[in-house]
Parts: sequence; C-alpha cells; structure tokens
Amino acid sequence: MYGVVLAAGRGTRMRPLTDRRPKPLLPVGDRSLLERVFETARDVVDEFVVVTGYRGEAIREAIGESYRDRPVHYVEQAEALGTAHAVAQAEPVVDDDFLVLNGDVLADASLPRALAEAGAPAVAATEVEDPRAYGVFSVDGDGSLAGIVEKPADPPTNLANVGCYAFEPEVFEYIEDTPESERGEYEITTTIDRLLGDGRRIAVANYDGTWLDVGRPWELLAANELALDALDEGTEIAGAVEEGVHLHGSVVVEAGARVRSGAYVEGPVLIREGVDVGPNAYLRGPTVVGPDAHVGHSVEVKNSVLMADASVGHLSYVGDSVLGRGVNFGAGTNVANLRHDGENVRLTVKGDRVDTGRRKLGAIVGDGAKTGINTALNAGVKLGAGEITGLGESLTRDRPPE
Repeated sequence: MYGVVLAAGRGTRMRPLTDRRPKPLLPVGDRSLLERVFETARDVVDEFVVVTGYRGEAIREAIGESYRDRPVHYVEQAEALGTAHAVAQAEPVVDDDFLVLNGDVLADASLPRALAEAGAPAVAATEVEDPRAYGVFSVDGDGSLAGIVEKPADPPTNLANVGCYAFEPEVFEYIEDTPESERGEYEITTTIDRLLGDGRRIAVANYDGTWLDVGRPWELLAANELALDALDEGTEIAGAVEEGVHLHGSVVVEAGARVRSGAYVEGPVLIREGVDVGPNAYLRGPTVVGPDAHVGHSVEVKNSVLMADASVGHLSYVGDSVLGRGVNFGAGTNVANLRHDGENVRLTVKGDRVDTGRRKLGAIVGDGAKTGINTALNAGVKLGAGEITGLGESLTRDRPPE
C-alpha cells in the first residue's frame, strides 16, 4: 500500500513562518510535521508519495529518498487546482491501493490503520460537537457512506470529514472526469460523490484520536504542546548539564547541547542538539529550543518554539511565541502575551482579524528577523521574515516582509 501525502500548499495562513519554508517542514517537537505524518502511517504503508508544490525542493532535500526504510517518491503539483488534482499527480507512481494523508495535520497511528483496515475505497470520520463548520458524512444502515454535505446548517450527523481517504487506482479515472467546483478547483469530495453515484460502496472508518489541522501559527504551538505531552516523565540527559542547574518534570537535553550553571528548567522542555542555554536562564514548558539555538543570560522562555539557530541573547522574555529559524532578539527584547482586558488574543490571518481562542499568545516571528535592544512586541503581533526593529521600538502592528 502507498501513502500519498499532500504537501503542495503555500501555507499562507501560517505566514510569516512559511515565507521561507513549506508548511510541512515546520518543527513539531523533535521532527517536522511531515515526518510525523510519515511516522503515523509507516506501519501500514510500504512506500510514500509526496505531492509537492511550494518550495518542493526544500522538502526533497530535508526528507531524501526514504523515511525509516520506506521509499519516498516525489511528484509535483505545479498549480494549486484542488485536492483531486493533487491526488491525480500521484498516478504515474501508484499502481496499488493507497491512502491519502495531509502533510499538515497532526493525528495518531490509529487513523491510517483504520483506513487500511476498512479497505479501499474508504473515508475517515470523527465525531465533533458542532459539525456545521466541516464536511459532514451521512451513512447508510450498514455504516457505509451515503453522502457528503459541506458546512451544512442542519447537519445530518456529527461525523466530520477528516480529509484522509483510502482509494484503489481506479479512482484516477473518476478524478479525470471530476468537474470544477464553484471555487474553480477539482475537489476530491466531488470525486467521491461520483463514486457513490456509480454505485460503489465506500466504507467509513471511524477515528477518535488526535486531529489537529496545523494551519495557523497558534496551532503550531498547540501541536508542539501535544508532542511534548508524549515525553516520558523525568529527565533524559545526553548533553552537558553543568553543576547548579535545576531540572524539573519532563526535560530532554540532546547530545551536543549545553545547559549552563544557574539555569532553571520546568518541563516539558525539549533542548535540541547544539543548543546553548544560560547561565541563569529560565525555561518553562511546553517549550522546544531548536537545534543550535541560543538562550542566554537571564532570559525567560515560556511555552514557545525557538527554531534552529534562533538566539535570545540576554535579559529578555519570550512567552507563548514562535521564533523562526535564525531569529535574533537583541538584549532586553520583551514579548507581551496577555491582553489587559481579559479577552482572547487576536491575530491577523490573510487580512482578517481572527480570535485565536487563546488568552495568552505572544509574537510570531519569521525566519531571519532581528530586534534591536529593548524592543517590545505586543501580544499577537507578527514580525516578517528578515524584518528588523529599531533600538527601543514598540511593535504594536504586524510588520510583513517587504
């Protein structure tokens, strides 16, 4: 069985974190989001096919030709024309039953297993309290699929479409005859309707595990929180931890990392290879400090993701934030992460102000951005990739990359 992983999108809702990388390569714990998708499906998939598009070469370079002894093939969706169009790009490679998985959704291994056991064709469904924001399945008396309705005002069931499927190769013939939707795209749900119209029985694989669409910056924080929840209780020390360091809860210090005297770490915290922490730093979980990052003297980091090569040198506070690769915070940079009026923090996504559902959310900082000393970043502000703040600047509005 093949695993076809859709990883072609631009990830515009995740900007500025996707200005210089494809979304499936964003880090979740100790590996990329795409690698986590591979991991969940590895036991039921013999080979992977990754459908790339935006910055596809970066995915090829990061993953290579195999993942844990499973061959990885790549096909390109040169133009984003919908999910059915994306699946169709795999036809030259796929000659057996296959799963369709999303490269930006966090789930657990029971999801691809349920689809594989249901037998192709099959769709994955999960029960939700309010299905009106989803594609909703109706089912026949034998539990097979009866129909799909998108975002219904009066849902027929509470079974939401997870967006993962099992197909036989004949589905490519149905995709070829799939018409454009009202959005001008070729949708895989339309293809499924055609299969139903042709009298094909489609199984419904029920799934009740983790299901997180990692589409917006605060959802990357949520994904990392889930990943760190899975850490074993207690410490795992492969790097250098100096005398006078205090470690509490689940703390992993990878080989090649150094935690200097006076540091206080409250897990769950993952300190990756090559990281330098302290002296006298305070790390509070759930926090991931990425490879070769630097957390300096008298710096506090709480519930945040620092990507590879990021640096928060000294005398700074970073809370509920995401710092991209190579970000450099000047001395005294402080992030606000709480609104004084008690309301949820709002963040701009594709031009719209969106309630994040989080009372605490700090800054979202793109790759290579830098702050001058004593910079203040307001709650929910975005600093674009490569952007720079001035000495003592207070950033209260997003600053996108030029």
